[in-house]
Amino acid sequence: MLSCPLIRQPDPACFRVGLQRLHERFTTYSATSPQPLPAPGLIITPEIRLQSELYLPINEIRQLFNRLYNEILSYAPIVSSTPFHASPSWADCFAGLPVWLQLSANPARLLEKLLADQLLLIRFLFFSFLPGRFNGAGFGRYPDQLNWLRHWLSNRAESYLRILDAACGSGEGTWELAELLAETGWQPEQVQLEGWTLEPLEVWAAQTQCLPHQPERENLYQQRVQPLREQGWAERISFKVADLLEGCTSSGGFDLILCNGLLGGPIIHRQAELQQVVALLAGLLTPCGILLVADHFHRGWKKQLPTTLLADLFAGQGLSGREIAGGGLYGQSAKV
Repeated sequence: MLSCPLIRQPDPACFRVGLQRLHERFTTYSATSPQPLPAPGLIITPEIRLQSELYLPINEIRQLFNRLYNEILSYAPIVSSTPFHASPSWADCFAGLPVWLQLSANPARLLEKLLADQLLLIRFLFFSFLPGRFNGAGFGRYPDQLNWLRHWLSNRAESYLRILDAACGSGEGTWELAELLAETGWQPEQVQLEGWTLEPLEVWAAQTQCLPHQPERENLYQQRVQPLREQGWAERISFKVADLLEGCTSSGGFDLILCNGLLGGPIIHRQAELQQVVALLAGLLTPCGILLVADHFHRGWKKQLPTTLLADLFAGQGLSGREIAGGGLYGQSAKV
């Protein structure tokens, strides 16, 4: 069975009262609601949402599952990424779950199953904290940036590079960068590559290439990384938990920093936060170091926070910013 040191065995007794209350609510809901109960493939109408919230308040369900997260994780979880956080009703939350979690219209049944099945629980946790909507997932997300980097790496005269992948997520982009380094003739001993992310489960996934909630993606991840591991790149790559809004320290500067899928979107979009993170990253650069930023945000984020705004923030930190053909932005720090 898969073992992750960040996950503890839950105590079902801690949930007995909450489960009983939820079962009672669901019994009334199923016997009284004129609308269909949540089911796979059901389109959630305003009436279904209203009835679901009337009989099964999402706030009660959210509190019970947040207790589960706090009980079994060895760190304080960031619950804003979980499926319960922003759902307007249990019906909406159920509709957003993968099929393997749509076990019952009764949320109490789902919780009971999770408490009884450790493997399912682990998959559920990774689904909760590494959701597919996060933009950093997978390989090949930013091909234009990679093409720019291929040219940049091929023309470097230095014999050593220190690189940071800020907001690295589950690490595919970091390993893809190592792949590009190898393709352009760099040897592992010439490079130190770091990946930083806020979520501890992402750090573990990046270190192990394990994605329990997405076995097919996990298999492709491990197959792709294996040649790099055999060449010794794993010894030159490290991952750690870091909060870019809290300030991060590093021994020495970075010649190259990537920050993809973070700035100017749903996670960091307030002017003060953007300025704070850009200042932090600029401060981590070596003289003539490069900062690369790209994203695949949708839902109007580009209109709210256009690339020109980020370019102005770059300039405010002394970075000569330019757009990369096909999307993205790069800035170079000044010489000493």
